[in-house]
Amino acid sequence: MNNIGYADLKLLKELCPNDFANIKKKLEAHYPIQYLIGYVDFYNTKINVNEDVLIPRFETERLVELAINFLKTKNYTNLLDIGTGSGAIAITLKKNLDIAIDACDISSKALDIAKKNSLDNSVNINFYEMDILKTMPNIKYDCLISNPPYVSNTEYTSPETKYEPSIALYAEDDGLAFYKRILDISPYILNEKGSIILEIGSTQGKRIRDYALKIYPNAQITIQKDYNNYDRYMFIEI
Repeated sequence: MNNIGYADLKLLKELCPNDFANIKKKLEAHYPIQYLIGYVDFYNTKINVNEDVLIPRFETERLVELAINFLKTKNYTNLLDIGTGSGAIAITLKKNLDIAIDACDISSKALDIAKKNSLDNSVNINFYEMDILKTMPNIKYDCLISNPPYVSNTEYTSPETKYEPSIALYAEDDGLAFYKRILDISPYILNEKGSIILEIGSTQGKRIRDYALKIYPNAQITIQKDYNNYDRYMFIEI
């Protein structure tokens, strides 16, 4: 069964008192409790989730925290969240920063959830559908932020991930496809002196950094660790 606490079980019993036996079977089959409850608490924000979106992780909460601290030192006016999913990153940034935010995703169903989350949290974000691997925005931004799919097709994942949308988890080119695409198009959609903020896989830092330096030889690139001391966040200042 999922590693869940007493409070979570109590909440499920309250939400579904007549169906708890079926819920227990789902939990024993590693069905994510977040989908059963219908939301997650993410950076002091309620984010609705279902099987159309990836469940926001605590690693991404740290990404938001670092991004807020970083962006407060800049005079940026706009930002694009690439692969927004539930909208968790865009929404929490908007709640904490005075900056115009756009967010895109390939999935219309994910965008439906993201729009609901933005309304529920009373923030104004421009969401639009886009396959970033095939096209790109026609406006420029001061900052690009993304927690893209970065799991290799051969990499082990926990049993719960089989219920999450695969397009939000897995990427070609040993998990690097989206990073390379974002970097490739960034000169066309990033303003001068802009920045790129990425959540990365723990073993991908050097390869992404090397690729970024081919495009921006003079960029200042820093990699920061998550709470488990794994390389997890990359900041590229152009």
